[in-house]
Amino acid sequence: MIVTTPHKPTEEQLAYAQGIAAELGGRLVPRKQDSLTLLREKYGDNHLLVADERGLRYYEESEEPLYFHPSMAYVRVKRMRKGEHDPLMTLTGCQPGDSVVDCTAGLGSDSIVFSYAVGAAGSVTAIESEPILYTVVREGLQSYHTEHTDVNEAFRRIQMRNTNHLEYLRQLADKSVDIVYFDPMFRKPMHDSSALQPLRGLANNEALSQQSVKEAVRVARKAVVLKEHAASGEFERLGFQRQHINKIAYGVILPT
Repeated sequence: MIVTTPHKPTEEQLAYAQGIAAELGGRLVPRKQDSLTLLREKYGDNHLLVADERGLRYYEESEEPLYFHPSMAYVRVKRMRKGEHDPLMTLTGCQPGDSVVDCTAGLGSDSIVFSYAVGAAGSVTAIESEPILYTVVREGLQSYHTEHTDVNEAFRRIQMRNTNHLEYLRQLADKSVDIVYFDPMFRKPMHDSSALQPLRGLANNEALSQQSVKEAVRVARKAVVLKEHAASGEFERLGFQRQHINKIAYGVILPT
């Protein structure tokens, strides 16, 4: 993987890019006046990560980069700031002070909403198994700014972990967190989306295992929740009670 910088990087930007390259095992190359296409051709590598004033942008097969942006999570949080209820937070019974483990963080959208909902007294741990995706989102959560201080603080509170969620869950004590959440990459996409294409090429596409669900039920006090598309058979396979919210379905297991 190539890691590069702006055309005229500051010393701080260069040091930052060097650190990211070392973390991910990439090769730091000088940008100079080269285009990204020329860099790919020059070094014979289609995997390219740009570290500049806009944050981290990762290019692979798609011409559209993978980068962190709160997107609909920000819209949902702004609604919550106005006193509106978020359907997922209602479904999970999420309250201020709760502890949440998001086992499939992806771009961190639901983790952001959970973090705002649980507040400073709560905690959200976001698990992402893919190193590049983990790094892009981790850095974005620490640097992205909105006009709302409380929203920025919700970003910063999320604790990301680059690990397999089953291994992480196995380390937790019985009934040690309130909510465990799964939002795996849909095995059958609902529709073609150019915005999601970079994520789809990088994310972990493995099906959720029964062992992961078993461990989640063991450690959760309030709820284990699975997000899937409405026609999915995963709820029945994994033992979840199906509930629908608009075009998305959620499965719920209430631990005893």
